[in-house]
Amino acid sequence: MEPVRLSKRMAELGICSRREADSYIEQGWVKVDGEVAVLGQKVLPHNTIEVLKKAQDAQASRVTILLNKPMGYVSGQAEKGYQPAVTLVKPDNHWTEDPSKKRFIPAHLRGLAPAGRLDIDSVGLLVLTQDGRVAKHIIGENSEVEKEYLVRVTGELDERGLALLNHGLSLDGEALKPAEVAWQNEDQLRFILREGKKRQIRRMCELVGLRVVGLKRIRIGTIKLGNLPTGQWRYLRDDEMF
Repeated sequence: MEPVRLSKRMAELGICSRREADSYIEQGWVKVDGEVAVLGQKVLPHNTIEVLKKAQDAQASRVTILLNKPMGYVSGQAEKGYQPAVTLVKPDNHWTEDPSKKRFIPAHLRGLAPAGRLDIDSVGLLVLTQDGRVAKHIIGENSEVEKEYLVRVTGELDERGLALLNHGLSLDGEALKPAEVAWQNEDQLRFILREGKKRQIRRMCELVGLRVVGLKRIRIGTIKLGNLPTGQWRYLRDDEMF
């Protein structure tokens, strides 16, 4: 078996992201078979990887934030004059009923990045995290984490179209994974997806003759949007997992 970069191996083992691994290695916080590792080092499956307490403490201090994104904000980098959703993460918008009881400090904004996108016209649950493990779990290449949406539509949808939404459509030349799509009420569909292509639900609906007029994400994995008010945020509790 060919040796692989230590940072890649650490990410495969779910220890941290590759970027975090490189940072820990650079600071001397990782050992391989008892020896301090160096950046760029390669390892084999039988090598023992040890992460020192300093790195573990750094991981434990990282936060994940749940935001109820309103319309008009972009998920990531600012674009076309629109603000990124992270600008809403400030003390004034911290949900007063946050069950985590964590206190906001400016360091919680450092390296905070979206784990999955919600386009500018969509609302609901957006995850922002400092923790590469959380991001990989939600949006990693092999992630099977469910994302649930309520989607208001116009147009006619017959049984064949509904069946295609569940399985049988392709985007960007690739067959989509099976989804769970059903009517929530007379003008709203409930979508459960296990992938996240750009504007996927809107494009899926277009393929069967529907137009999306409202889209709200209400769940990612086991984490529900719940009663979190629009434009407000809370911390992911230590006992919560996606």
